[in-house]
Amino acid sequence: MKTLSMLTLAKWHIWLGWLIGVPIVMWLATGLLMVARPIEQVRGEHLRRESPPAALVLPGSNLAAPEAKLAEMQVLMQGDRPVAILTGLDGSVRRVDFASGAALPPLDAAAAQALVAREIAGGDAAERVTLFPADRTPFDFRRPLAVWQVALADGTNVYVGRDTGAIEAVRTRWWRAFDLAWGLHIMDLSEREDTSHPVLIIFAALSLTGALIGCVLMFRRRKARPAAKPL
Repeated sequence: MKTLSMLTLAKWHIWLGWLIGVPIVMWLATGLLMVARPIEQVRGEHLRRESPPAALVLPGSNLAAPEAKLAEMQVLMQGDRPVAILTGLDGSVRRVDFASGAALPPLDAAAAQALVAREIAGGDAAERVTLFPADRTPFDFRRPLAVWQVALADGTNVYVGRDTGAIEAVRTRWWRAFDLAWGLHIMDLSEREDTSHPVLIIFAALSLTGALIGCVLMFRRRKARPAAKPL
């Protein structure tokens, strides 16, 4: 009975090999092609000539005057008033009233929690609110921006910019599981961003080689075993 089951599994394995062999080879070959070069080279970023950053200047605007040395200005509604998020050439971020240009204070813990309760489903069930400076943000945020982490009862972390007054990211438990799986998939558990490094390229090449050999071996003929002689 055991032998019959193993033979049945072996037949299923062979037929499944014929069925999925081609897509497996295709996935591995295209995967090897995609990791062979850094994504920056694929996008042609290495061809761009570097130039000094130019300040954002808008004629007639006090917010985007030359002396402000802005790199970016984002205008959005926060509550019932338009707010400008100003990013300087030095990376600093500040929030001002778009109409008057008056500086707005950074968000405190209570304001961050109230924002999450208002804009996130289940956000009224906050368990704790923690401030993280720009140089020590949590691993599931990974951006150099000072943020309030509002931890909800269901395990979701909502990140609110202290200086932007906006929700910058929402990280559910599923997001964190996906992030871990992605890091394992590209073999980069430190930053989870490097999709082209020697270890990944070597294993992708070995996997493709093994799959190709397996496809070739499916064409071989199996010789029947000689029947056992009676004692």
